[in-house]
Amino acid sequence: MGKPRQRTAADGLVIIDKPAGVTSHDVVARLRRVCGTRAVGHAGTLDPMATGVLVVGVERATKLLGHLTASTKRYDATVRLGAATNTEDAEGEITSITPAGHIGDAEIHVAAQRFRGPIMQVPSAVSAIKVDGVRSYKRARAGESFELPARPITISSLEVGAIRRDGDVVDVDISVECSAGTYIRALARDLGAALGVGAHLTALRRTAAGRFTLADAIPLPEIGDSISMLPLADVLTREYAVVHLDADQSARVRHGIRIPADNGSPSGLVGLLDSGGAVLALSEARDGQWHHHAVFSA
Repeated sequence: MGKPRQRTAADGLVIIDKPAGVTSHDVVARLRRVCGTRAVGHAGTLDPMATGVLVVGVERATKLLGHLTASTKRYDATVRLGAATNTEDAEGEITSITPAGHIGDAEIHVAAQRFRGPIMQVPSAVSAIKVDGVRSYKRARAGESFELPARPITISSLEVGAIRRDGDVVDVDISVECSAGTYIRALARDLGAALGVGAHLTALRRTAAGRFTLADAIPLPEIGDSISMLPLADVLTREYAVVHLDADQSARVRHGIRIPADNGSPSGLVGLLDSGGAVLALSEARDGQWHHHAVFSA
């Protein structure tokens, strides 16, 4: 067995306010250079056009990203009624134009109500979902025709804000709180279809991912040669209930071994820490044992 990789960067999260025009991968590449490690990843891709909260994990915190991705998200967006595009956003080519100037504000509010709550949504064709092993956005941009199955999502809040009119085009500002896996481009597409005029996104800003908001975020241009981050232990205590273990229990968990869980252990995902507060694992009490979803070996 080889020696464990020597870690040089700290473990933690960096919450970035991503600007328009860069990809989520561009942000990761920037953080890799700043932090001096390739062990950097992000939770919840943002399109190049989109801005806002991007959660980035460094070193051992990357093990949390899959769990943080499951959190609810909040967005502010602008939907343009009257024109559909092949990407369902302003970066694509217009595929149809239908005058929307006749649609009243009340009709827009009523149509938006249809999308509140648990619904089935067909994901955007320009997404990272794989179709026969190939990302759907690659197939879509190659001009292929295919269908993605509808998926269950929940839109817990959809508020219509300002409505602006310019001849046959209507721009509608919306604020959305939704489950992970919701495509706001697809929501714009479906809102336009419900009103019979087609639609696409012209702006999208993620204002929150789970408990992380724009107030926590660092604008990408402000990142210099060093960066402060939210330490791994702070992330666990902020996001989950925690349980402290004794020395024997801690040693076993560090090796990924399941240990007995008390009857009164918290439900759901729990952060396991040693007596000194060092992070050991993200686990779940089930059938009288701690089942580990991620082990943070030193």
